[in-house]
Amino acid sequence: MPKMIKKRSEKAGLPPGTLVHIGEKKVEEPKITIIDYDETQLQEKEIKNIEECLPFKDKSTVTWINVDGLHKIEILEKLGDFYGLHPLVLEDILNTDQRPKMEDYGEYIYIVLKMLGYNDKSKEIIKEQISLVLGPNFVFSFQEREGDIFNPIREHIRNRKGRIRKMGADYLAYGLLDAIVDKYFIILEKLGERIEVLEDKLVTQPTPDTLQIIHQLKRDMIFLRKAVWPLREVISGLERGESLLIKQNIGVYLRDVYDHTIQVIDTIETFRDMVSGMLDIYLSSVSNRLNAVMKVLTIIATIFMPLTFLAGIYGMNFKHMPELEWRWGYPIIWLIMIGIGVLMLIYFRKKKWL
Repeated sequence: MPKMIKKRSEKAGLPPGTLVHIGEKKVEEPKITIIDYDETQLQEKEIKNIEECLPFKDKSTVTWINVDGLHKIEILEKLGDFYGLHPLVLEDILNTDQRPKMEDYGEYIYIVLKMLGYNDKSKEIIKEQISLVLGPNFVFSFQEREGDIFNPIREHIRNRKGRIRKMGADYLAYGLLDAIVDKYFIILEKLGERIEVLEDKLVTQPTPDTLQIIHQLKRDMIFLRKAVWPLREVISGLERGESLLIKQNIGVYLRDVYDHTIQVIDTIETFRDMVSGMLDIYLSSVSNRLNAVMKVLTIIATIFMPLTFLAGIYGMNFKHMPELEWRWGYPIIWLIMIGIGVLMLIYFRKKKWL
């Protein structure tokens, strides 16, 4: 299950802007890649020292610096010094339990959001925080682990697909946001399939394991809502903001991402209602099964009550019981008992109790 709360005890008592990594160490060594491009030229490389980013600072081309792994604080400190990032921005990047948000610092815009994945084997949602910094000619992306969600964008840049090579850094930032939001639909599709299977099982054969799955899905819905709901404000702020870093022609693309975000939120709310109703369905199904079992047991007990009464009478063995001396007494009692049972079954069927 995804963790709902991360420990922040290491930050207690420290002044604002103190750089402390909060979260899991998800890679052994951070990986830093640079893609520098314009319409005519492309340069791509992986660097070992953050100082190699400095020559790209004042270039007129678009520079995309991606950092996989956040546990080495000195990398962010140097990058922040080179590009003038505020210490509070660096602090938020290192705190991987941030709420999705957007902050405009004038010379750059800081965006934080959640990237989600799905483990088909364990049926778990995998969460990762993504931080983006949009400047006039650069975009920084900070990931907790190395992943492939941005690989399609890299391929578009390399192969000149679409208009990304003709646009600026704001369009690149839009592309990264769009890739993350599109991933949400894949997660929701997986959860939708699980909910459909669970609904069928609830009606036909509910078990204690089914109840456990319901509670797990409820936690997933709460987790998704917490991760996605604030993103609506982030995209809306970028679309309607007055920052000079985002050109007017990018607004139509951001509106498209905003619409996708609303669709994701609506789907999450629908799934939440469905999962909440599943608990009532489970209790009703269990109660109906119990009632059916009790009904069968009650009918069996009712049929055997007169038979037990007859058997009890003729099991007393009093001396003066004329039926005990009859030659046909034993088979007659059997016929009477069978007849009583058959008549009661016919009566129950007529009443539609069976």
